[in-house]
Amino acid sequence: MIRKGIIVKGTVQGVGFRPFVYRIALENQLSGWVNNTSKGVVMEVQGAEVGIDNFLTNLKERAPELSSIEEVVVENKKSLKDYKEFLIVESTEEKGRTLISPDIATCKECEKELGDSNNLRRYLYPFINCTNCGPRFSIIKDTPYDREYTSMENFIMCDKCKKEYENPNDRRFHAEPTCCSACGPRVILLDNKGNPIKSKDEFESVRKYLREGKIIGVKGIGGFNLVCDGNNELVIEKLRLRKHRPDKALALMMKDINVVEKYCYVNNEEKEILTGNKKPILLLKKKNNKLPTNISFNNKRLGVVLPYSPLHYLIFDNNIDTLVFTSGNLSTMPIIHEDIEAIDNLSEIVDYFLIHNREINMPVDDSVVQVIGGYGRVIRLVEVMRLTIINIYSKKIS
Repeated sequence: MIRKGIIVKGTVQGVGFRPFVYRIALENQLSGWVNNTSKGVVMEVQGAEVGIDNFLTNLKERAPELSSIEEVVVENKKSLKDYKEFLIVESTEEKGRTLISPDIATCKECEKELGDSNNLRRYLYPFINCTNCGPRFSIIKDTPYDREYTSMENFIMCDKCKKEYENPNDRRFHAEPTCCSACGPRVILLDNKGNPIKSKDEFESVRKYLREGKIIGVKGIGGFNLVCDGNNELVIEKLRLRKHRPDKALALMMKDINVVEKYCYVNNEEKEILTGNKKPILLLKKKNNKLPTNISFNNKRLGVVLPYSPLHYLIFDNNIDTLVFTSGNLSTMPIIHEDIEAIDNLSEIVDYFLIHNREINMPVDDSVVQVIGGYGRVIRLVEVMRLTIINIYSKKIS
């Protein structure tokens, strides 16, 4: 029997790393503990030497897809401890630097859950997430990455969410933003002066307003976006006049990949980026002129993004497949992310607001990517802490 102390540095918080460590420790019959610190993920493992060797190999070769390991520091410990099992223990605050994962687009499992009418807790719930997806960087207040240091601090998990959170076999095992309709954030519909609007279904109201040619200020994961019907030339012109943006191309959010292929040419590399777990705005070559010309005028490309949060999915229906999706800001200013600031600055642009009561601590605008020569090139990266996207999209996509 031997005991080792291990520190893993890199993008290892907010990516399901501790649950991963827990599972491979059990596989290799090890005892000890793992936690988050400001230096990275720290652990002690104790057991047979072959088990620890296998554990260290697994640590590097089977790390979660969303993680990026920069360094693994291993220290031999002189004596054994009376460890009975392997535990995820309370995080500790230490001086140091660690990287937090960027926000991750809704995974396939959560997307399926969103539309499952048999799941009463999460059916059509706009804040579904799990270990594999959801807000990360935008909700962080401090490190280490634990719920108490995020915008989810004030949302106390219900018994069912807590049970999932504590179950090693559940995909929400130690998913810090996890929640459901019983215990999580809520959406709120406002007029453009900030007055609440009573509605039985806020998303149905938003869809109705969009069909009527209204402009909506939508609070998403990283900030506010200005949204209107992408097939309505008159409302697009109204948005341009109100935002003082006479000719610059406007980004679009489209319902799904089939809608994108109706309007744009999409090769395999572009499709992989569009449907991946980061979902930036991707510049695509126009296939036809079926959309209003005042979206991009004579530009041969459209900036397109697919829904990347449950909230976005719920805005679309069979009559709304394309939305203008531009940053909620004033000219040359950063994206707005606070409710009061949005009401103060965007009330002359929008007709209504769709907001929620989960705070955005780190505003994050959408990155813009173009595939050039088989490579995804970042055209705009507005948040320095999301530099991990460069590492992902600057590699040739095979």
